[in-house]
Amino acid sequence: MAAPLATAIRQASCHAASTTDRHLQLPISVTAAFRDLGLLVVKASVDGTSGSEAADEFFVTQGDGEKLGDHLVESVEKAINGLLGGQKLGKRPLVGATKASSKNKALLYSLLDTYIQNDVLSIEESIVSHVEYTLARNRYNFDDLEAYQATAYSLRDRLIQAWNDTQQYFKDFDPKRVYYMSMEFLMGRSLTNALNNLAVVNQYTEALREMGYNLEELVEQERDAALGNGGLGRLAACFLDSMASLNLPAWGYGLRYQYGMFRQLLVDGFQHEQPDYWLNFGNPWEIERLNVGYSIKFYGHVSVQEEGGRQVFKWVPGESVSAVAYDNPIPGFQTNNTINLRLWAAKPDREFDLQAFNTGDYVQAILARQRAETLSSVLYPDDRTYQGKELRLKQQHFFVSATMQDVIRRYRETHDDFEAFPDKVAFQLNDTHPSIAVPELMRLLMDEHSLGWTRAWEITSQVFAFTNHTVLPEALERWPISLVQKLLPRHMQIIYDINWRFLQQLREKVGEDLELMSRMSIIEEGERGEKLVRMAYLAVVASHTVNGVAAIHSDIIRNSVFKDFADLWPHKFQNKTNGVTPRRWLAFCNPPLRALISRTLGTESWINNLTELTALREHADNPTFQEEWQEVKRTAKAAACRKITALTGTEVSSEAMLDIQVKRIHEYKRQLLNVLGIIHRYDALKKMSPEERSKVVPRVCVIGGKAAPGYEQAKRIIKLITAVGVTINGDKETSDMLKVVFVPDYNVSLAEVLIPGSDVSQHISTAGTEASGTGNMKFAMNGSLIIGTMDGANVEIADEIGEDNMFIFGHRAHEIADLRKQRASLKPDPRFLHVLDLIRQGTFGWEDFFEPLVESITTGGDFYLLANDFPSYIAVQEEVDRAFQDKARWTRMSINSVAGCGWFSSDRTISEYAKEIWNVEPCIVPAP
Repeated sequence: MAAPLATAIRQASCHAASTTDRHLQLPISVTAAFRDLGLLVVKASVDGTSGSEAADEFFVTQGDGEKLGDHLVESVEKAINGLLGGQKLGKRPLVGATKASSKNKALLYSLLDTYIQNDVLSIEESIVSHVEYTLARNRYNFDDLEAYQATAYSLRDRLIQAWNDTQQYFKDFDPKRVYYMSMEFLMGRSLTNALNNLAVVNQYTEALREMGYNLEELVEQERDAALGNGGLGRLAACFLDSMASLNLPAWGYGLRYQYGMFRQLLVDGFQHEQPDYWLNFGNPWEIERLNVGYSIKFYGHVSVQEEGGRQVFKWVPGESVSAVAYDNPIPGFQTNNTINLRLWAAKPDREFDLQAFNTGDYVQAILARQRAETLSSVLYPDDRTYQGKELRLKQQHFFVSATMQDVIRRYRETHDDFEAFPDKVAFQLNDTHPSIAVPELMRLLMDEHSLGWTRAWEITSQVFAFTNHTVLPEALERWPISLVQKLLPRHMQIIYDINWRFLQQLREKVGEDLELMSRMSIIEEGERGEKLVRMAYLAVVASHTVNGVAAIHSDIIRNSVFKDFADLWPHKFQNKTNGVTPRRWLAFCNPPLRALISRTLGTESWINNLTELTALREHADNPTFQEEWQEVKRTAKAAACRKITALTGTEVSSEAMLDIQVKRIHEYKRQLLNVLGIIHRYDALKKMSPEERSKVVPRVCVIGGKAAPGYEQAKRIIKLITAVGVTINGDKETSDMLKVVFVPDYNVSLAEVLIPGSDVSQHISTAGTEASGTGNMKFAMNGSLIIGTMDGANVEIADEIGEDNMFIFGHRAHEIADLRKQRASLKPDPRFLHVLDLIRQGTFGWEDFFEPLVESITTGGDFYLLANDFPSYIAVQEEVDRAFQDKARWTRMSINSVAGCGWFSSDRTISEYAKEIWNVEPCIVPAP
């Protein structure tokens, strides 16, 4: 072999070997690395000593025995060095040393002045160290779960280094910071994401293999962090990834739900909810901060006192709990910046807890602990009851109060007054859930920090921005005043004051237009005389910017949902079309496609600049590239089919078209239209001759998603899907041509398998009802063709990738209002009526149970216009079949779909937020 390769290995050996034992282990790693590269080691000379003079030589040939040519040596050198971490890591940036005394700051820095090494042996040592010292297990005998935990702790060590440097650098530099407040963060698994972001996948894979473990199997040991319900929470997770990757000084704030979103079980096709014990074995990615806690107040009364010639309001709470912080490092991609997601958990108030124990009232102390911990136990309690509403509002106040106190405490560490607060702090309210933060910040500024109303309001109205996520007015949060008054008496006073001053301002502009003032008032007079607080209106009044999340959605909130406010303050309203992170949702979840794209473009820079994907259009008609594309799709599709079979027990063929609709189950998302289309397809197959059937495209229809526990119609839709599946899958005449499966407990990790493997995905909400959608972006980004209505982000996706690369159907948003008025006189398509008759006649059983579903789309008014869109839905499905039979056309459409997805990177979205709403700049931690 050529000499330079031996030299490179010798250098890697010298760098990695600190003791003789470690040096003698190194040839194992090197030999395995050569094997991965398709090379054979025919001879090895191992020095066996340690220190700078150690010299190992490896003589290798190509797999067929041929000599390794000089032209291959350089690439092999790079691969080996990269795998073993052959290049010495640089020193950590010197930040935060100004507070250390001159006596010891040099020592404190030098003790940890370099980052942990990422060569294979250092990683192995780190993992085994955590097995022994963190998990207290025998390092010679630990199972896959313990191997996963030790691996996660090992990786977390590396994250913490960057996290500490980032936070200290932010503190030293003192930039304006963004605080993203969301009741949901649907993070998914962290191990694969962190490995990829830190660029140590190969090293960890090899280290674990040498230790006898498989990384892919260990990944399956991680439970999804159950901190979200659907698109809202997944969007927040994407945004955090982009904030970190764009080097923005930002934090996320949310709740650490003990059980999170429920675990969905199907029993005889019915959804059953179970607690999701995702924290049962701990969460190695979080850092508990017992030293960071705040007292959160509830109930009680407000007293007024005179102090220094001014009125001072004192809230005397009837109950208080402590908020304890849990930090979750969020690494950026190809950057040293690692930001933070701080989640709050409820604990008993420390003073009350101590008092109870000191007086011997153990039972009272235990009950107080249980009441407190209930606050952060469950994501979105059922709010159909008064008790459910009360708990939900308590959760919201608990989360925002802790966040406001934490941000103010951090700000006051470096500022003596609040004059610079608007220049240093930006709060983003992710939907209406955190909007109680407005009166809470006012309370803290006035009651705790002695600011007057005018100055407190000036600050408050400069720091908040509000993202609306719905086009349905009935989905906007409203809280009964009686509830707010009882639970948060001081906040109710402040809300009344905000509303009074707003109405006075409105009167000055529009005069005595009482109808308009009533429409715009934060306080709503309910139909039964009950007064309600319109939380969305509170957020709009207090925020300097309000944005929708897709072009069509932003138009709707300007012209309908918040029309009066948009007329009053047109400058407040913006659009920020959602995006998804191209790292988790393409580069990390679909490695074969990533490799093909990078090889074709000659770079991986597209991962951080997704618009570079447009260059793929030049290859869309290239037969060789199409074949490679098809092979990548076959690989992903086979993995998806294996997962579907494992979860459902239904054997599905990867040769069939894989048609997927996965999202929250809701009437407006129209999973019911999908099912009706499937029934029509099944009925048509039954009427065909065997020869006619042989010409039909086989299809596997996959539906997944959770129905809210109290949403009976959504639960009926799930039962209908499973009942239709039982009938169709059991029909030997047609089961080779059509399968229907419902995948239970749909989550982020399952999405990471299904999305890359799908051929088509359905995003078929009634036009004008979906704010944006992000699933459509993820599917399109992985080459899955969209069957969709012109709703939400589908409109912009069609603009970017071309309608000819999608399957568009259905009426448009501007037609919907008139169609609803005319629905009673519509004569539905006979095929639609026939499908409903099949359900009514018991073809799939349970006809009485399904009657309310049938009624909702017939005599019930068919609010979401399934009958109107059914004919065009069936027509577009026929077009899908025709396109699928033309492999070249289908592959070209798939390539063009990916090529047009550059606009839908969350990096682009967050860049727009940073420049046009938050006014923040990147704050880049110095490179090693």
